Amino acid sequence: MIPWDQLDSANTPAGDHELRLKQRGAEFSIMLGSNELMNSRLSGSEEALARLSCQRIAGRRQSKILIGGLGMGFTLRAALAELGTDAGIVVAELVPAVVAWARGP
Repeated sequence: MIPWDQLDSANTPAGDHELRLKQRGAEFSIMLGSNELMNSRLSGSEEALARLSCQRIAGRRQSKILIGGLGMGFTLRAALAELGTDAGIVVAELVPAVVAWARGP
């Protein structure tokens, strides 16, 4: 089994918890303590959240949607695929390191 490597860490805004970005082969994980928040191999719930939300506003011109947290970008990518080109999407991410992690090296 391939071991996990910790690539980076960042404190939450309150400073009382630490997020950790880990990698094992081609798999990535964002951890909060011993809890896995996101994994690059598991994106179904994030994609379903975007798909179901966007379906409720389908057909509206210049629709707008707010996504709470970037994570690994699965919800954002799914929303972009669902909405028209005139839609507005705002992603509210509280931890700047998560944005840097999504951009990659």
